[in-house]
Amino acid sequence: MRLEVLALPVSDVDAAKQFYVDRVGFALDHDVSPTPGMRIVQMTPPGSACSVVVGEGIPLGDPGSVRGPQLCVDDLDAVRAALLERGVEVSEVQQMGPEGMPGSRFAFFADPDGNAWAVQELPRA
Repeated sequence: MRLEVLALPVSDVDAAKQFYVDRVGFALDHDVSPTPGMRIVQMTPPGSACSVVVGEGIPLGDPGSVRGPQLCVDDLDAVRAALLERGVEVSEVQQMGPEGMPGSRFAFFADPDGNAWAVQELPRA
């Protein structure tokens, strides 16, 4: 089994697409309308095998109700600086475990609807 797509409920597909592509830096995989009243926008974080989907006409839940998706990065300080530079409101780095323990540094941000993300520094071995 592979987790390859995470669906996020949003109220404005265009605003979500702009946020994730232009501000967070995800690649736009496709933006399609397979049937009238349905739209699917798929975006992938750089270096990830798992994409994010937002859309219209698909049952994804209440906008802003997703909590906890996690982006793992090699250098949290560099990624946080890049997010801030592109206008993403991201928290200060938080130490969530013993200093120096791999995987214990985090920062947090939310999309325009309030779907909440964690960014974890977890360098690849």
